[in-house]
Amino acid sequence: MTIKEIQEEIIDEFSMFDDWMERYEYIIELGKSLTLIDSVYKLDENLIKGCQSKVWIHADFKDDKIVFTADSDAILTKGIVALIIRVYTNQNPNDILEADETFINEIGLKEHLSPTRANGLVSMIKQIKLYALGYQSKK
Repeated sequence: MTIKEIQEEIIDEFSMFDDWMERYEYIIELGKSLTLIDSVYKLDENLIKGCQSKVWIHADFKDDKIVFTADSDAILTKGIVALIIRVYTNQNPNDILEADETFINEIGLKEHLSPTRANGLVSMIKQIKLYALGYQSKK
């Protein structure tokens, strides 16, 4: 699937919920299915700066695609990073760099997060794009 198709799928999923309590519960459920980062990569260099909680993101480059793993010490944040990883994992660096993040506004996520969590969300996406830029330059 393309990044845009995944984003549209997420928008459809979030439209099924009537209120934000249900959406928060769904985000927490997504966190339970997150492909967790190997503990050897839970290093300061993989820690996302600007997050209220601890969030680690690691990237591997396989077959011209970036595969992301992550973890967080907070259940809601783990769900948020799972959502972001779902969009960008198994994609090539160019597609990641060219992708927009309008789906975040379309599902209303950013406006329903505390300012520090919203900053953390932006920092997660920024780190994913930095990984993509790094792998793009290695090609």
